[in-house]
Amino acid sequence: MATITVNSLLDKAATLIQDATNVRWPTSELLGWLNDGQREVVLHKPEAFVKNQSLALVAGKTKQAVPADGVMLIDVTCNLGAAGATPGRSIRMTSREVLDAQKPTWHSDANTLGYIQHFIYDQRDPKNFYVYPKAPDTAWTIEIVYSAAPNDCSTGGTIQIDDIYANALLDYVLYRTYSKDAEYAANAQLAVAHYQAFASALGIKTQSQLSRGPMMSGQQPVAIPAQ
Repeated sequence: MATITVNSLLDKAATLIQDATNVRWPTSELLGWLNDGQREVVLHKPEAFVKNQSLALVAGKTKQAVPADGVMLIDVTCNLGAAGATPGRSIRMTSREVLDAQKPTWHSDANTLGYIQHFIYDQRDPKNFYVYPKAPDTAWTIEIVYSAAPNDCSTGGTIQIDDIYANALLDYVLYRTYSKDAEYAANAQLAVAHYQAFASALGIKTQSQLSRGPMMSGQQPVAIPAQ
């Protein structure tokens, strides 16, 4: 839960860059970098801003999408019924290869179960996923967990992502401030040092985005029983 105020982070940054009156680096500029930092954190750590909510399926379709603010799907948990208020049968992940081999016509087959049994996800298409059987022709809702893009925060409010990332956000703001004066060798070195601290706090590695998503949550694709 985010409780750390934007003003406290910006004040810390202003103190560290010795610009307490925000002459060289205006508050609006620091705020912009703070918001950039939030998006950078979520890019590398999708779990930094996660939403767990109901999703109304597109009727009669296998292909579904995360909400408009979604960055990537994390998990699909269970059926919630027509009204979205009744937790029901759990939903497990399977692979498209299994479905294509066992049920070549799964995209068009009728849903004779009346609920969703499995979901299919490809990390190369992070905002979309598929359900099996296809969604009923009438209203149907499931529960999903997804990583969302944080809203821009504003002075007087709190940061949008979890408090645990506050120090990383501060390092990101300092990296951007010193990058502004990178023609000075000392500032260029400080910029690099703060970005390294930011990266270290997040455990950023090459292709880190590929280490997230349903496949890394401990789930394994399962075979498809006959409907």
